Amino acid sequence: MAAPYRSAEGAYRPATRPLVAASMAGYGAGMNPVAVLFLLFLIVPMVEIYFLIKVGNAIGAISTIGLVVFTALLGAMLLRFQGWITLQRARMSMAQGQLPATEMLEGVLLVFSGALLLTPGFVTDGIGFLLLVPPLRRAMVRGIVSRSSSPFEPPRQPDKPHGRGPRTIEGEYRREDD
Repeated sequence: MAAPYRSAEGAYRPATRPLVAASMAGYGAGMNPVAVLFLLFLIVPMVEIYFLIKVGNAIGAISTIGLVVFTALLGAMLLRFQGWITLQRARMSMAQGQLPATEMLEGVLLVFSGALLLTPGFVTDGIGFLLLVPPLRRAMVRGIVSRSSSPFEPPRQPDKPHGRGPRTIEGEYRREDD
């Protein structure tokens, strides 16, 4: 990264080289995360408002509000049930000495699903309900794991020596002053 410098005239000049390391240059080529988030926060509410107006015209305003509240309550109930099942599977994996990586990633997807279900609107509710379907959620987790750059490693067995690191030698000692 280039450091800022002062020109011959004494004016402060910022660094002219990009702040992104050369190894990261191909990462997300052409994708600015701030622009993506801006578009996401702009487009999603517009789509939600569009569908709320369409449904409101078809079934009425009070019925539309009732339907939005109903989907939020139903989603919260299903989310709690799916979260409990995922937590139980994680506990069983840990009891067997396995890393509950799949269950942890499913938990992240469930949190995302909960956020979508509590957001008023039909499109976000639809995506949130899709994330509550266990086979679809597990397929998404497998896709995430297969795209990760570092594979998950099983934990080491505690009874086997590591071969490196500090070794503890038990014994007794007595301090003798001269």
